[in-house]
Amino acid sequence: MTQHNIRMVMETVSVQMARGPDIVDFTKDLTRIVAESGVTDGILSATMIGSTGSLTTIEFEPGVVEDLKAAVDRMAPPGLDYAHEQAWHDGNGHSHVQAALMGPSIGIPVRNGTLRLGTWQQVVAINHDNRSRNRPVEVTVIGVGADPG
Repeated sequence: MTQHNIRMVMETVSVQMARGPDIVDFTKDLTRIVAESGVTDGILSATMIGSTGSLTTIEFEPGVVEDLKAAVDRMAPPGLDYAHEQAWHDGNGHSHVQAALMGPSIGIPVRNGTLRLGTWQQVVAINHDNRSRNRPVEVTVIGVGADPG
């Protein structure tokens, strides 16, 4: 009889990002965390810390990356009159709106010890801010793992 025990691992991943919109693939970091966690079946939860960043999945290839950057800018264009600008005058009102619409978190199933992603699906961090950022992403993996004994 195989016994399973609950495992939970927490780690902070730091993603260095250029001025937004910048999109960085950090799937390898998440894959490593899952492999080291010992979780065979469960879920990975990741949340970007900060109000001008977001997480999602895409096919990380140059065309899709450029398409997503353009779509993000169409969604909440820089240069419009944002109330945030009237209060803070920091030029990033659009960044807050873009990040809120995209969302800061993502959940990905872990099956058989690996992230359950499609063949052409990668996890990306997006910096929407008007300056470069070192973005912390809080990662939690929780699930069951086979008892080593």
